[in-house]
Amino acid sequence: MQLLDGKKTAETIKAEIAAQVEQLRAAGGKIPHLAAVLVGSDGASETYVNNKVLACERVGFKSTLVRLDSDVSEQALLAEIDKLNRDDDIDGFIVQLPLPAHINETRVTLAIDPAKDVDGFCPENVGRLCLGLPTFISATPNGIMELLRHHNIATEGKHCVVVGRSNIVGTPMSLLMSRNTNPGNSTVTIVHSRSKDMAAICRSADILIVAIGKAEFVGADMVKDGAVVIDVGITRLPDASKTSGYRLAGDVDFAAVKDKCSWITPVPGGVGPMTIVSLLQNTLKAQTLRKHF
Repeated sequence: MQLLDGKKTAETIKAEIAAQVEQLRAAGGKIPHLAAVLVGSDGASETYVNNKVLACERVGFKSTLVRLDSDVSEQALLAEIDKLNRDDDIDGFIVQLPLPAHINETRVTLAIDPAKDVDGFCPENVGRLCLGLPTFISATPNGIMELLRHHNIATEGKHCVVVGRSNIVGTPMSLLMSRNTNPGNSTVTIVHSRSKDMAAICRSADILIVAIGKAEFVGADMVKDGAVVIDVGITRLPDASKTSGYRLAGDVDFAAVKDKCSWITPVPGGVGPMTIVSLLQNTLKAQTLRKHF
């Protein structure tokens, strides 16, 4: 078993982005500017957004963090989004999810200018992905593709099973793995909560990508020998032995599976850092992509 080290890979890509930004700076070009909107003070969201801000600093981007109280009205949030849409200096922005229950996430997503949607969630960007047109690709699926590319994982002709069908990970992941690209050219199966004999289907996978949101859901009985396992999930589980009182677990039972697979992502340090670096990549190419919208 070898680790698909997302943290190390992300640092390599950040160094490449930083070099490109320095070239832009030297040529008098526009420095990429990424903004994030954070509603409320959810601990996980705070950590994630702060990591994005630090990543921007690492590569030389400008960054803006818009903080709003958890009781902010939907109308006020939409007004902030409109400001970001109209701000010519901001190349891309994200609205950190989840949002408070009184705010309609779909309405918020639809309000974002597709030309600044570096999360790749807007219908126009999802549609362009389906058609193979230039677009912002959802950060987590794109990060997984980069992880596979940097580790030279063979995907052509392989059976890829994606566990989970969310619009954020599972569905775009299946599209990317089936496209005529490298990585890609896989035969893709999606399994979900209504799939029959999920374990047998997972055992047939050469590449198993798990994004179901259930801690340690995938055990050794669901993984065939030599498979490549990508674990997208991250959950806090109570653990009295830890100072924090919890430990982080993925959707895959790492201890049970690690001796069966050829490659596996750790949690943390696997997919998470690659998601952040994908946002940076999307922001870097935003100025070039804008002409396609």
